[in-house]
Amino acid sequence: MSAPTKRPPSSAPQRRRRGIDPQPTPGAPRVRRGTVRLAGDVAWRVRIGHPWIFREALGNRPLREGPGETVDVLDETGDFVGRGLYDPNGPIAIRVFTHRPDESLDAAGIRQRVLQARELRQRLLPPGLTVHRIIHGEGDGIPGVVVDRYGDFLVVQLYTAAVEPLRESLYAALEEIWRPHGIYEQHRYRPQTGEGPRAPAELVRGAVAPVEVEVREGEVRFAVDVTAPLGSGLFPDLRVGRQAIGRLAAGRSVLNLFSYTGAFSLYAARGGAREVVSVDLASKAHARARHNLTLNGMPEQGQEFIAGDVLKVLARMAERSRRFDLVIIDPPSFAQGKGQVFVAQRDYRDLVAATLSVLAPHGLLACASNTAKIPLEEFDRIIGDGAQRGGRRLGVIERFGLPPDFPVPAGFPEGHYLKFSICAAMP
Repeated sequence: MSAPTKRPPSSAPQRRRRGIDPQPTPGAPRVRRGTVRLAGDVAWRVRIGHPWIFREALGNRPLREGPGETVDVLDETGDFVGRGLYDPNGPIAIRVFTHRPDESLDAAGIRQRVLQARELRQRLLPPGLTVHRIIHGEGDGIPGVVVDRYGDFLVVQLYTAAVEPLRESLYAALEEIWRPHGIYEQHRYRPQTGEGPRAPAELVRGAVAPVEVEVREGEVRFAVDVTAPLGSGLFPDLRVGRQAIGRLAAGRSVLNLFSYTGAFSLYAARGGAREVVSVDLASKAHARARHNLTLNGMPEQGQEFIAGDVLKVLARMAERSRRFDLVIIDPPSFAQGKGQVFVAQRDYRDLVAATLSVLAPHGLLACASNTAKIPLEEFDRIIGDGAQRGGRRLGVIERFGLPPDFPVPAGFPEGHYLKFSICAAMP
């Protein structure tokens, strides 16, 4: 009896195990099904914790998976590196959710992650906090999704169509574990051509939220709108920075630039500031800031609200020799108004220079940036360059990042998007 013939390596069954379509058309690119191999340096970054695989890292290797289908990520030798969700349209092609080959992101897996995320926050967050992040995307193992708690309501932001198939399982887990009155959803998809306009959040589960939801950071109260397209009126990630301002404000005159709904101004007033001046282009933001003062039983005495362009206001203050002991800079990453465009990467140093013209000789300057496009090292250089242009010296005396309800995977430096540096004017 003759020995069985060995199957050649190029046969169809072997190709299927490797995730390659059998018998490709001569000259056509090979299309992998369910797997993708990455170059050595890219695979290494994914292996140590970076959860994003950008489209250009795939090269000319097309994938035929649809939005949300699972893709196994392999290194050049074919070893398993991770498993992620595929997005055929966004600049981030694959978002890795596990480095274990036996783990899936099914309904049970999502429930387990939501439960673990709650347990983490119960261990780390102080009591009396009714506004915070309960799911921070990749940091909590549910990529492309963030969920913020505002009192009895949850706001879910979806950053990729790849998570669409997970929505119902996610909402079921959130309802079971958090018991909210209602869940709102907002799409933040970013196509390869850039981020489109934001739509209002829409109710997907539970009861309709009131126009105003009251939330608390300890003893401090805020009114928020969970349906607003551009923000609820309070940024949970700046909580540690707000606390620092409250601690430093006692007896000082405070200038809050890009004040929005006055969260920093409120903390400064509660901290004992002798004067607080809030500057924002939108007069509606000042109305909400005044309302937040009222919620906290704070008088408007000692508060000044100026509606106008920040740089023009600074120029007028400098001409009048007006000085402040503590100045807060918290600009948006991008803003446009009255023919002028502010881009943080380009204009932040000029903003620092202009601000120094109204900073007292021994004053403090608090600088915030919420864009991952400015890493910490560059942010330090921008502040230093702005100080040099303003003819002053600054020393960084305190530095804060994201609070503990915003966990970031190790090996993912871009995840640390928030920078908050407190600088002292030096002789």
